[in-house]
Amino acid sequence: MTSRLLFQPRLSRANLKHSTVLSTLFKMADDIELIGACELIKDRLYFATLRSKPKSTANTHYFCTDDEFVYENFYADFGPLNLAMLYRYCCKLNKKLKSFTLTRKRIVHYTGFDQRKRANAAVLIGAYAVIYLKKTPEEAYRALISGSNASYLPFRDASFGNCTYNLTILDCLQGIRKALQHGFFDFETFDVDEYEHYERVENGDFNWIVPGKFLAFSGPHPKSKIENGYPLHAPEAYFPYFRRHNVTTVVRLNKKIYDAKRFTDAGFDHYDLFFVDGSTPSDVITRRFLHICEITDGAVAVHCKAGLGRTGTLIGCYLMKHYRFTAAEAIAWIRVCRPGSVIGPQQHFLEEKQAAMWLQGDAQRSQQKGQCDPRLGGGILETCIYCRAMLSDGFSPPQNDYSGENGLCMTQGDKLRALKGRRQPRSATTGIRNHIWFSVDHNIPCQDQKTGLRPLEERCYISK
Repeated sequence: MTSRLLFQPRLSRANLKHSTVLSTLFKMADDIELIGACELIKDRLYFATLRSKPKSTANTHYFCTDDEFVYENFYADFGPLNLAMLYRYCCKLNKKLKSFTLTRKRIVHYTGFDQRKRANAAVLIGAYAVIYLKKTPEEAYRALISGSNASYLPFRDASFGNCTYNLTILDCLQGIRKALQHGFFDFETFDVDEYEHYERVENGDFNWIVPGKFLAFSGPHPKSKIENGYPLHAPEAYFPYFRRHNVTTVVRLNKKIYDAKRFTDAGFDHYDLFFVDGSTPSDVITRRFLHICEITDGAVAVHCKAGLGRTGTLIGCYLMKHYRFTAAEAIAWIRVCRPGSVIGPQQHFLEEKQAAMWLQGDAQRSQQKGQCDPRLGGGILETCIYCRAMLSDGFSPPQNDYSGENGLCMTQGDKLRALKGRRQPRSATTGIRNHIWFSVDHNIPCQDQKTGLRPLEERCYISK
């Protein structure tokens, strides 16, 4: 032991200085990818845009979700990613932050220079910061654009034409924050399998926008069948799910394809508020929709042709009036719940209606508290009286003039439904199991075991 100590090299000041320099250089090389990255948790969590795939090191763990969570577009739309993907991302990141092997490492979520994927990645980590790190949307967004980070490509609608309305990263974060504040989602109890199951066309094609209040779904057909490979569901297919989840009212916004008596005979309230596919609702229709939803104790299931444009627009009006969402926040949240919602002129319609919806909502809340502000006038009271009169008088918007919705040509809703119906089940990389679906009701015709229709309430899984 003595001899080993005698011959052990002594570190001179020069050697110590040389060793320190080398250590610093190695650390700098390890950090080179973090130059310009945004920091969400000090010395712990980062977001970076990189040109090439980095290798994890002793001090840093890199991961990317660009090819794991992929948006299913209709046309030129590319995001934001849906609620299930946001949930899975948050679970993934929480697991990394709690991992024993990564305890002493910096965790870097990196994305590439594909501007569409980059925008979706930014919403994921920005939303995580809002939900779990308790940052405000503005704080999270400031972090995302800090350093050398360039601006982000804004999202657009699911229309075929030119984009006329930009939905920003900040809009999405603000919409998610507003939904979180009002209890629209809770990832501690969120059932991701149920969400991913029922969003599929073959399983009903519906999503909750406000759990317990608003369900958006694709329009039912007279008969459950598979037509040209596209599953169609009759009203009866929805009954078990609706009853179990206290859906008491159905609002139809498209032309009459099925007989409303099939819902009313089963104990559901049913209302027709038709307006042309791709267009915006009149003030009369908007007022009546809001009143119907306000006097309904249970949940309201709303549909048009595809359950995207007209459906999202009127639900957006309710969000603005009763929860004081901005138009952009409403559009963002509805699209996170049900991608592709609110299209073309409907986006601008919500912007134009925002001030009026806020005013009506404020007046209604003041009246409910018995503190009505005289500056707000009696507009909301007059509206309620007017809506009651319409309901008692059997008011119904004209149902004979469907313009482009006459069944002779493909409307916007037809095209969106067809595009959604052609989608293939996602790969296992998103965390979704591969299943064979089968019908448990022999009265519902089935094409084969993979695409067979069945009562929407029953989820039957058989591993491949």
